Amino acid sequence: MPDSSSDRSPRRAADRLLPLAVGLFAIGLVAILAIFLIPVFSDAHPGLWLYLVAMAATPGGLLLAIVFALWSGRRAR
Repeated sequence: MPDSSSDRSPRRAADRLLPLAVGLFAIGLVAILAIFLIPVFSDAHPGLWLYLVAMAATPGGLLLAIVFALWSGRRAR
């Protein structure tokens, strides 16, 4: 039986980029949701850290997803 592990291409960094992008985007969406739900369920205001997470994670995840799409769409020479 031939060894099938030699036929596989090495795992590229782009393969890990999409789960990271989706995770960051999801964290940002949860932070945005928490910003709106904290005043509804309590009398407190959301903390500054929650706004910073929402402002950094959501566009960061979107940017990483776009980079992944551009990087994985390139043809190998």
